[in-house]
Amino acid sequence: MSLPTAIAIYFIVWWVMLFAVLPWGVRSQHESGNVAKGTDPGAPAIHHLKAKLIWTTFVAAGVFAAGYAIYKSCLLTLQDLSAWVRVPGG
Repeated sequence: MSLPTAIAIYFIVWWVMLFAVLPWGVRSQHESGNVAKGTDPGAPAIHHLKAKLIWTTFVAAGVFAAGYAIYKSCLLTLQDLSAWVRVPGG
């Protein structure tokens, strides 16, 4: 796998993990009892975005490392994947 390919795959994994990490520890304004005027009660009271970006980086690095290890050790090949999803000619 070339470096640009690895960076592109990590970038995609990072964005997917961001959407998985965003809901962690979110409390709505309604739950905290302090709804700001003109905002939705379901809006987050404190979003902790900086911490979530850091967690996203670590989680994505772990997922990418696991995927790369599987790729390098040939535990799962493209032929295996095509057989699982029944792609013709795989």
